Amino acid sequence: MAIKTKDYLAKVRSKTGLSDYKIAKKYDINQSNLSKYKSGKMALSETHAWLFANILGLSPAEVVANTKLEHAKLTNNSSKAKFWQEQLESLVNDSMPLKIDIAQINPIVGDLNGNADKIIDFSLKAFETGAHLLVFPELALSGYPPEDLLLRKGFIAQIESKIEQIRKQLPETMSILFGAPAFINGCLYNSAYLIQHARVRCYHKQRLPNYGVFDEKRYFTPGQTPMVFECQGRRIGVLICEDAWDEAPVNAVVGYGAQTLISLNASPFQVGKHNQRLQTIKQRVLENKVDFVYVNMVGGQDELVFDGGSFAMNSKGEITHQLPFFQTIIHSLNTPMMIHSTETMEKTIYDALVLATKDYVEKNGVFNGAVIGLSGGIDSALTLAIAVDALGSEYVQAVMMPYEYTSDMSLEDAKAQANSMNVDYHEVNIHPMVSSFNMQLSPLFTGMQSDTAEENLQARIRGTLLMAISNKSGKILLTTGNKSEMAVGYATLYGDMSGGFAPLKDIAKVMVYRLAKYRNSLNYVIPGRVIDRPPSAELALNQEDRDSLPEYDELDAILALFIEQKHSVEYIIQQGYNKDTVRRIARMVLNNEYKRRQSAPGPKISQNAFGKERRYPMTSKFQP
Repeated sequence: MAIKTKDYLAKVRSKTGLSDYKIAKKYDINQSNLSKYKSGKMALSETHAWLFANILGLSPAEVVANTKLEHAKLTNNSSKAKFWQEQLESLVNDSMPLKIDIAQINPIVGDLNGNADKIIDFSLKAFETGAHLLVFPELALSGYPPEDLLLRKGFIAQIESKIEQIRKQLPETMSILFGAPAFINGCLYNSAYLIQHARVRCYHKQRLPNYGVFDEKRYFTPGQTPMVFECQGRRIGVLICEDAWDEAPVNAVVGYGAQTLISLNASPFQVGKHNQRLQTIKQRVLENKVDFVYVNMVGGQDELVFDGGSFAMNSKGEITHQLPFFQTIIHSLNTPMMIHSTETMEKTIYDALVLATKDYVEKNGVFNGAVIGLSGGIDSALTLAIAVDALGSEYVQAVMMPYEYTSDMSLEDAKAQANSMNVDYHEVNIHPMVSSFNMQLSPLFTGMQSDTAEENLQARIRGTLLMAISNKSGKILLTTGNKSEMAVGYATLYGDMSGGFAPLKDIAKVMVYRLAKYRNSLNYVIPGRVIDRPPSAELALNQEDRDSLPEYDELDAILALFIEQKHSVEYIIQQGYNKDTVRRIARMVLNNEYKRRQSAPGPKISQNAFGKERRYPMTSKFQP
């Protein structure tokens, strides 16, 4: 890759911190010549090429060869251009090993301007540090998943414009690889764009996932052809995410002569996913005896959270670089980095929830913080901790809304946590409102026993108040319910289900307790009594969750078998669980699909989360 005079000048300017005027003065360069160097109208003289090489710590022979090649091209001397191109390639291949940088970035879906600026800025920084190739994740320009934005012609047109903008702003000697949609001959592809020597090449993803949270076949056409390109004498093959999970695309690109494989990924987090990636890539590496670079996206996007964790593996299947999880980072593979995966499951899940909450609130750009109904119970306590860690205490408001069934312990513990986390805290007694509602409804309820209707009324009043505060303050209301409760419908529609985002939506109740204990291990913020006391909705006198539900360790185990592993009722009973309990729980899950369809989005961490991943009919007579 030939480097031009203007590129060398830019490097000198960056390294010395001098303006062009001061460079001319300090190094006795004619100002007119320097202006021609800057505009690309003249190549460096041999003297100045040697001078710049010394300033930049480069091989003088290589800088001279580059400038001789540039001069030959400017004067249209093809024979000399060919000669100096050969000399340059020989020098470069002998003296400069390939330097690949990984850009583990956090793009925003649809923010084409912001994402393009990131790609350009990071590319220029990598160029200044001597990178030959910078690699971004899958669909880095559009964000992932762009969903039905892909069906808008204006969206695709803007993407094409941004790709051209990126190409024009890159130095010709810088190679980058990034993901973006490509519309070619009436077909839309999930593509990897290579910009190299100021030219653009495309590779189209061959294996399109259409399971779980993925529905790429709705939008994209599969590619058919492998792509291999050369950088610093190294032949590099390109893959995109799912391609690497199938041996055929990998074998094909190796068959084209690839020595190193690079995979661009937007692989969402779920518990245990990273180990699956490592095992799959190791298998491909050992099958083909090639080096492998795996670049993954990071950040929250609606119900998904991407954990990063990019890595490199040598041809022996050994991990040579492991990048951090849940962090934006640009890293050179010429610099060792090994983040040992000794983190506990609790830490990994907690970090995922914090990042998902932070990005949902901040990326939307319409909220100035979060408000939470703090009950004195474990779910709202954990949600408050997540919100503060995600947004900062100054952007979080907690509201306690006691009624006659609210215990003194709940009041004390809610206030204690709010104080320990330094959040804006208020108490609003809902007794007058509940009494007024009951009075207005009494003619309609005459002769009927009090039941869950009166209990749910309390939750709905609280939900109304919290939504009013959200509207007035501009803060998003975070829903505090967990997966176990949502599974069996142990939540009040338009009550405690009110809100814009549910951080615990995919967190089973037993894991809620484990996460609370983990958070307290960092610093003690959740009162111990909140963790130790029996859980209760406190909507009736002496009420506890176990009055209506099995103990949560049993409930969560049954739900995991039924929801996440999709086993039948009979299979679950055969595992030793009470048949009546299993059948009741299964009925509750299926009967409450309509509630979940109206619930707030929340981050996926399990292998089968409620939301876009789990699509069950609300009306169904199926008996599992």
